[in-house]
Amino acid sequence: MTSAPAAPAARRNGSGAGPRRRTELAAFLRSRRERITPEDVGMPPGLRRRTPGLRREEVAQLAGVGVTWYTWLEQGRPINASTQVLDAVARTLRLDGAEREHLYRLADVPDAAVEEEAGSLPEDVQGILDALVPMPAAVANARSDILAWNSAYSAILPLVPTARPCERNSLWMVFTLPPCCNPVANLEEAAPDHVAVFRHRYSRHLDEPGWKELVRRLQAASPLFARLWASHDVALPGPSVKVFRHHAAGEIRTRTTSMDITASPNARLVVYTPTDEESRERIDRLLADPAAAALDHRH
Repeated sequence: MTSAPAAPAARRNGSGAGPRRRTELAAFLRSRRERITPEDVGMPPGLRRRTPGLRREEVAQLAGVGVTWYTWLEQGRPINASTQVLDAVARTLRLDGAEREHLYRLADVPDAAVEEEAGSLPEDVQGILDALVPMPAAVANARSDILAWNSAYSAILPLVPTARPCERNSLWMVFTLPPCCNPVANLEEAAPDHVAVFRHRYSRHLDEPGWKELVRRLQAASPLFARLWASHDVALPGPSVKVFRHHAAGEIRTRTTSMDITASPNARLVVYTPTDEESRERIDRLLADPAAAALDHRH
């Protein structure tokens, strides 16, 4: 394996990742290093270890890179990092697919990051949403702002149409509403994955004010979000089980399916398919009685 030079040079073109990206990279690498024990990689545990997990020099040794280079990388210094060397670090730290992509983005390796382009919703999106009734469906952007929805979605989540635009965000609703009013019944089970997927998307938007402000507000409003955010866990988006709690109808169990909207790369269509007949019937009852659907319990 090719080792990185012992005395790495800083980027000379001034176009590397900004300070926030490097700070995020440093914290992420440290969190991944600390979760691996010497025994995990076949090393003796040693005595008087003051550092949880592996030491920096042990990661460098196992990855076949210079100790100084890896130390500077974990300190968030603006150094050059090749795909080959980052691959070695990723293998040593046992990163999965989502974590590996996250590492590349934070290290500002162009070949590993695909830029998202902004785009508006096509005109026919609302018609598609309406045609999906009685299955709840909505369109959200990468930041989890809810951009459009159908009547079945607003039936199980009646606070969405009346929410202020700055609070019409699925993360905000999930992590800031009290238990008596929270629309997600399986929050403890679903919350870690919510945050891990959001951090995966966040790595593409580190310098964007709207993203930074949302994270700041969530950390201030939700101790649960703040704790999960501090773990630096990342995960790829995928299907998940969502259990909604509605005061008038009871629990509604669904499985999500997400599809990118190609004309608007930042947007995705999310369809919530009921997983049992009882949940399907409860959605039908709410659609048949909009007044009951709107009477959801909330402070």
